[in-house]
Amino acid sequence: MSPPLLDPGGRDDGPRWTLFEQHHDAVRRYVARRVEPAAVDDLVAETFAVAWRRLPRETDEPLPWLYAVARKVVHGHRRSTARRSALSVRAQRLAADRTDAGDPADRLPGDPVLARAWATLSTTEREALALVVWERLDHAEAARAAGCRPGTFAVRLNRARRRLRDALEPEPDPGAGRRRAPTTARPATLDPEH
Repeated sequence: MSPPLLDPGGRDDGPRWTLFEQHHDAVRRYVARRVEPAAVDDLVAETFAVAWRRLPRETDEPLPWLYAVARKVVHGHRRSTARRSALSVRAQRLAADRTDAGDPADRLPGDPVLARAWATLSTTEREALALVVWERLDHAEAARAAGCRPGTFAVRLNRARRRLRDALEPEPDPGAGRRRAPTTARPATLDPEH
């Protein structure tokens, strides 16, 4: 068995530097054969950072142990890269979906009735509707984005919907003030007593 890599107090970094100097090139080649060139230096540094934290007190041959650490670091890097790639594809799809339809705010000037109705809303009411309708957030997410509690956001959204609906309803006809009594026809029955 080789001499201890660490003293019992763990204060002597000399053996760690020796380990680094002896095995850096081998670990670098190991990592370089498994990942893209741009990530090699970062992953080698991460391998030795993990190795320094978890270095066994004694080992016959540290290089296989360092390879095991590097293998786990490379595996973590591949998982992260795959997640980022999937997230990027998803974000591009969402962006394409939203840009294909255009920004809904761009349609307001083209519809004078809608533009007037939108103008009747307060800033917080507009924001509540925009977060839910245009940004497609659920109530909890929209509340977080608006900086308020979900209950407060629900009130804002309800008020905004009601005010927008009222503003979009056509003005009543001035001559329509007189209402006729509704006519209700009794259904015909076969029972002569009714």
